[in-house]
Amino acid sequence: MRINTNVSSLTAQEAAQNTSKSVTSSLEKLSTGLRINKASDDASGLAIADKLRTQATSINQGISNGNSAVALLQIADKSMAEQSNILDTIKAKLIQANTDTTSTEGRNSIGKDIKKLLEQLNNIGTQTNYNGRQLISGDDGTAGSSSHSFQVGEKATDIITMAAVTANTTGLSLTTLSTAVGSGSFSKGDASTAQTAVNDAINKLNGFRGDIGSTQNQVESAVRNLMTQATNVKAAESIIRDVDYAQESANFNKQNIISQAGSYAISQANAVQQNVLRLLQ
Repeated sequence: MRINTNVSSLTAQEAAQNTSKSVTSSLEKLSTGLRINKASDDASGLAIADKLRTQATSINQGISNGNSAVALLQIADKSMAEQSNILDTIKAKLIQANTDTTSTEGRNSIGKDIKKLLEQLNNIGTQTNYNGRQLISGDDGTAGSSSHSFQVGEKATDIITMAAVTANTTGLSLTTLSTAVGSGSFSKGDASTAQTAVNDAINKLNGFRGDIGSTQNQVESAVRNLMTQATNVKAAESIIRDVDYAQESANFNKQNIISQAGSYAISQANAVQQNVLRLLQ
């Protein structure tokens, strides 16, 4: 028997240290709710989980972009709805001016009304913007807006576009009518000719609104798809990164029992050395 080196105690201490590390690791997982808290827990799992997290973050930003795009398109559509109301009113006034029951003075008054309505149509075009970006007309009241592109997805190629819109007197081909009502002398012939131009303008404006509606439907569909993707990607990350509490609790209890048994083993290994004293009696 040897007493300088208590091999049994050293072996028990080594096992106890390893068990203590396992208990500490298990407590960390239970307290954070994560199975992977550092690269050493699962290096390959961490790499995959981080990539999935990045993907989910990108998809969520794509969803945010899509929701912002829908808001932008709704602003544009509502503004053009008001422009459509203006054109309806102008058409009614032209019909009123194109009848002999309306006097010359009445036609001139109608011309003034139409002039103001056309000015408001242009004002709506220049005032309609989203975060400073013109939506349905240039800021000068004559040019068109720029085309719009929205990244609704995680890739640079996940782009939904909408063509430029020119919802003003120039883009709707109403400059001749604008000149006629601005002359101060609005005739029955002017009213008759302008009705065709206004009908064409209404059709063109409805075409712009149709494009916006189609784009909005496309964006909303993409957002719904992205929301499904985001849920699935987060679920995949959770399987890799998150801790299974039932499994880890069982593992913690096992390691805790082993730790207590290890402490008992160390005490017994130290007690065995005391038997040497009997040889010296």
